[in-house]
Amino acid sequence: MQTSGGLPAINTVTPGAPFQWLGRAWSDLWKAPFACLAYGLMLAIASACLVAWMFASGGALLAVIVTCGFVFVAPLLAMGFYEAGRLLSLNRKPTLGDLIFVRSAFRSDIAYLGLVLVMIFFIWGEIARIVYGLSTYRLHRTADELIAFAVDTPEGHGMLISGTIIGGVIAYLTYCIVVVSIPMLLSRESDFFVAIVTSVRAVTRNPGPMALWALIIAGLTAISVGTDFVGLIITFPVLGLASWHAYRDLVASAPEEDTRR
Repeated sequence: MQTSGGLPAINTVTPGAPFQWLGRAWSDLWKAPFACLAYGLMLAIASACLVAWMFASGGALLAVIVTCGFVFVAPLLAMGFYEAGRLLSLNRKPTLGDLIFVRSAFRSDIAYLGLVLVMIFFIWGEIARIVYGLSTYRLHRTADELIAFAVDTPEGHGMLISGTIIGGVIAYLTYCIVVVSIPMLLSRESDFFVAIVTSVRAVTRNPGPMALWALIIAGLTAISVGTDFVGLIITFPVLGLASWHAYRDLVASAPEEDTRR
């Protein structure tokens, strides 16, 4: 089903739909546990090693910026789980190779969307540096110094509040353009602009459920980061698989079958 403008119609979902997506994702996870958990483990190790290296080299601020900016590039890293969800919907068991090398991701439209996300990440990084620079005259090179500044000083409190507000706005706008667009580009012949417009329409048509879904994603991501990225082993596959189900529920006539390989 399409609108008069050629865009896919958007379904209205129930307020509790995000919890249904999580339930389906949990069930899907155990249909292909090795592939999903192994890929989650790889991402967790890579993330933890990158941040640990930054802290060890005296780049505490950069480590915090990269950690907070993880949400901007996570949709790209989760493409393997979207592919897993697509294959499971076809009653096909995905392999680790399917998750690492997503064939349908080799499209110019996905490259454009990836470029947009990378640009947003770098813009966020520069804004974070500006907020930090306006809050203090010194550079805190270690994690202990940065935490003490943020927690124990009025300037640090102001930095946390302003950084959280600005980062939250950027993160939510990014969420609006990607929550449906990347799964849509992987599963059907849509272009970059149609996918983004469809994603934004899905959010505006379902403001309550989609705001709840954004909070769930943010909360589980924060828990994962707070466990030194160990939580990503489970949460990343679940959120990725759930995002596929979100797309299937939100976009009318989202394909039940896909023969493209």
